[in-house]
Amino acid sequence: MNLTRRGTFALGAGFAALTLLPATGARAAVEDSIAAFTGGAEVADGAGITLTTPEIAENGNTVPVSVAAPGAVSIMILATGNPNPDVGIFTFGPLAASQAASTRIRLAGTQDVVAIAKMADGSFVRAVNTVKVTIGGCGG
Repeated sequence: MNLTRRGTFALGAGFAALTLLPATGARAAVEDSIAAFTGGAEVADGAGITLTTPEIAENGNTVPVSVAAPGAVSIMILATGNPNPDVGIFTFGPLAASQAASTRIRLAGTQDVVAIAKMADGSFVRAVNTVKVTIGGCGG
């Protein structure tokens, strides 16, 4: 089989497209989940929400995550690099002692973990932490 310069270029372009498509699809899934949760409202960064994750996770199969947002009605957690980025939504009733939750999640690799809280006044706040996964995880 003779591979010409044009054939090599086409093969490289095809490989690049296949490599980038899953990342684009995952990014779109994250944006769709956020839009569904917020109803398209603007999300502010920072104040009002605390997301706690390890900086380095030795095992991607069980990564501890906790989130707290005093005054929140509900909190959504996303893992942006997973094939299915939705981790969960925690809803708090009026008798909830605190608006906090913790769980363990599975991460496919090094990625951002995002928490978005819907506050009682209808506003939304976001916190983002990057978790470096050294071994394991979903898909690897």
